Amino acid sequence: MVPPHAAPRPGARPGERLLLHFGAVDYRARVWVNGVHVGGHEGGHTPFTFDVTDALVPGAEQVVVVRAEDECDDATQPRGKQDWRAEPHEIWYHRTTGIWQPVWAEVVPALHLRTLHWTPDVPGAAVTVEVELSRKPERDVDVRVVLTLGEEVLADQTCRTRQRDGRWVIAIPAARHQLEQARLLWTPESPTLLDARVELSAGGQPIDAVTSYVGLRSTGIRDGRFLLNGRPRFLRLVLAQNYWPGSHLAAPADALRREVELARELGFNGVRVHQKVEDPRFLAWCDRLGLMVWSELPSAYEYAPRTVERLTREWLEVVARDRSHPCVVTWVPFNESWGVWHAADVSEQRHATAALYHLTKALDGTRPVISNDGWEHTESDIWGLHDYAPTGASIRERYADRDAVERVLTDRPPARRVALLGDPVRRGQPVVLSEIGGLSLRPGAGEPWHGYAAVTTTGELAEQFGQFVDAVLDSPELAGFCWTQLTDTEQETNGLLTAGREPKLPVEVVRRILTRPARSAPAEAIDAARRAARQAD
Repeated sequence: MVPPHAAPRPGARPGERLLLHFGAVDYRARVWVNGVHVGGHEGGHTPFTFDVTDALVPGAEQVVVVRAEDECDDATQPRGKQDWRAEPHEIWYHRTTGIWQPVWAEVVPALHLRTLHWTPDVPGAAVTVEVELSRKPERDVDVRVVLTLGEEVLADQTCRTRQRDGRWVIAIPAARHQLEQARLLWTPESPTLLDARVELSAGGQPIDAVTSYVGLRSTGIRDGRFLLNGRPRFLRLVLAQNYWPGSHLAAPADALRREVELARELGFNGVRVHQKVEDPRFLAWCDRLGLMVWSELPSAYEYAPRTVERLTREWLEVVARDRSHPCVVTWVPFNESWGVWHAADVSEQRHATAALYHLTKALDGTRPVISNDGWEHTESDIWGLHDYAPTGASIRERYADRDAVERVLTDRPPARRVALLGDPVRRGQPVVLSEIGGLSLRPGAGEPWHGYAAVTTTGELAEQFGQFVDAVLDSPELAGFCWTQLTDTEQETNGLLTAGREPKLPVEVVRRILTRPARSAPAEAIDAARRAARQAD
């Protein structure tokens, strides 16, 4: 129900419109306002908006009806880790249906700023702003962009247009000074965000204005390393399912911020949100608190033309929604060949993973993209491997040097599937163990459990965890890892935290293990020494 005060009376304020926004509805939604069908949307993880002004009833309570459909036996539907069976099995969880992200109403002028996108250019000391208006203006309009850092005005630029879409480069002169640039850059240690205000006007009269923010940072790959702002950055990621007891996909109040804080307190510098497109409020906290994100598309499980259509449509919406977030540093459209089970033998399935790789690069050329994380890479900027070796010693032996890593890539993959399909062009792709570990405390009799290895005591858990992490950090060839996983989730009890977000090990113990400098990233040791020296002073 929308109360009367939230809806303007038609004609009372000429030119205003009421927009009804949905964060996400799983899976197919149809919406009526006061009995009038205002629209529909397919895709369980992405937002949609309807202009409901013409359906309002003046002076009355406004009735909103949402019909959500979710066919559990449709395997071409992107569902991620939601089980298609009645009860969870192996690594899959209970299903979700319906509204699971916020719904809100917004009053806007008829001509308004509909979308904004920001693309930073660190070497060019600039950002590109893309603006979409609600409709094509009838006369010239001015779009003013103001970027500030505290009280310092970094840019103030006005652009004139009569088009619905505009794209302009906003210079940031202060970022040209290499010795001063660092204070403007976004990093996990210093997640600087530039405040942005975008104003729309015509003939000197204001029409609309929105506030936003920009993270000035770059990502890339070179010589087997992941780069952040042009410098090698060792990836210490944790696999996050982001399910909560009781509320499942939907986060309780304040839980999204706390999830980011917990990952940082443990010593991770990034998170791989697994088979879920998380609420954008989570990404906003990652932006503000400094946590890198690998963004991943939930998988379907049956290959068909309809599967490709659905995956592509939803992935386009994911990238459009999230590409302005500085925390998002890597795109992952496929995971472990889910839904493309026969990619090694069926050319259509190989083309599907390569096609989404290239489509993503066409939409956003600023971030690395992984075609199929885990194995069977076609085109990828990072070779993510899933290796649930039983011990840290196995990891140490398998990735000891360049020759050993090459054997894994070409001859002895850690899983039953080959690491690389075909003969991908070598472009200095980093090798990242994007799933390792999976250690659980041994379950009690009759307790639901799925894991990759179990230990009896927390002391053993700390010892084994340290051996795995040390093995990765000691490898001169690995560019990072992703630990499985942050929290227990239903029957998967291999989290560093319980499902209630209580640590299984002392936080300081985990942090000490995780934050030791990596052999492949000598700059980390130098930076750590400099930070220690500054703290001592």
